Amino acid sequence: MPKEKSVGAIVFNQKGKQRLFLLLHYGASHWDFPKGHIEQGEAERDAMMRELREETAIAPFNAKIVPGFSEKIHYFYRSKRGTVFKEVIFFLVNSSNTNVKISFEHKGFKWLPIREAIKKATFKTAKQLLRKADDFLKQRSLGEFK
Repeated sequence: MPKEKSVGAIVFNQKGKQRLFLLLHYGASHWDFPKGHIEQGEAERDAMMRELREETAIAPFNAKIVPGFSEKIHYFYRSKRGTVFKEVIFFLVNSSNTNVKISFEHKGFKWLPIREAIKKATFKTAKQLLRKADDFLKQRSLGEFK
């Protein structure tokens, strides 16, 4: 069975007590996180920052990976190669920039508070990841994300 490994970013912006999460509107009419394949020889974190830049135009100097948080999801999907096992590793990223310029792969984007983001996210795994990320951030000092 073919296997694939990708990386993604759960992106948030923190201004005082207001925390917003970024969701992208994909062409298949679903809402999810920025993510993509790891290129050969590329480190996971570098791949995630590249994908974030390519899909949102958020530059690495505006994006800080939050230490201590990474989550893996697994799923199967069908392609021309048959059933594919996919693993995606998600990192939590604090973006100081909310100006997003989406790539050709997407129809739109939204910055949303946690409850709205959970409602808008299409997949159960994305909803779970949003809850985990928000819970993780609640455990940390708000001052860390100014």
